[in-house]
Amino acid sequence: MKVGLFVTCLVDAMRPEIGFSALTLLEAAGCEVFVPESQTCCGQPGYSSGDRKAARSLAEKFIEEFEGFEYVVIPSGSCGGNVKTHYADLFRDDPAWLARVERLAPRVYELTDFLYSVAKLTPGSLPGQGGLAGAVTYHDSCCGLRELGVQRQPRALLEQAGVEVKEMRDSRQCCGFGGTFALKYGDISSAIVDEKCRNIHDTGARAVVLGDLGCMLNIEGRLRRTGDHDTRVLHVAQVLAGDLGGNDGTAGKGGR
Repeated sequence: MKVGLFVTCLVDAMRPEIGFSALTLLEAAGCEVFVPESQTCCGQPGYSSGDRKAARSLAEKFIEEFEGFEYVVIPSGSCGGNVKTHYADLFRDDPAWLARVERLAPRVYELTDFLYSVAKLTPGSLPGQGGLAGAVTYHDSCCGLRELGVQRQPRALLEQAGVEVKEMRDSRQCCGFGGTFALKYGDISSAIVDEKCRNIHDTGARAVVLGDLGCMLNIEGRLRRTGDHDTRVLHVAQVLAGDLGGNDGTAGKGGR
């Protein structure tokens, strides 16, 4: 299978190791992976903020870069949801571009959904099997859950990798990030993420695992600011690929 990997601008800028982990997993699944060097942003920030002109420009760029692949895989439910469910709205008045979106959208997958549903990655193919000691808890990121139906897939893959998942209370509840929501409504965002952190702590898990870097940075930042320097915050791709490297995202603890 020829797969185009969309790394996402946030991963590229903040945690490139997640992109490398996704690449490792796709190759382990037997995929021929291509990473277009010209890729940038899917246009979600513009779309969510009402800047349709900027969002459309980036959407056209994305379509031209990725429509030639058999599948497009994205290690982010928010970016995947934007492409798969919102591009059609951006091009609703342009039949030619809308037709291109409709051909592309069914081939766009969030990473764990692709590995579980399409590539059908087997336990023996998971590079990170047995690499993480202790139980983890899982946070369901809003866009992946509600726009793409990603919930069972990451848990099934973690189970195959031998990782024990302790479910937190309200795992499907927002972490308070929501892109610009966290900036516009800081007090509300902080209250939401504080509740999420309490739910994480209540499980006794040594790590919280998730599939969206925005949520990851928000939760991790709040844990550290409130004195928790022990709970690891990891992208599911890192755990499945065994790309842990002692890095929990805090300053000075490594990573690539």
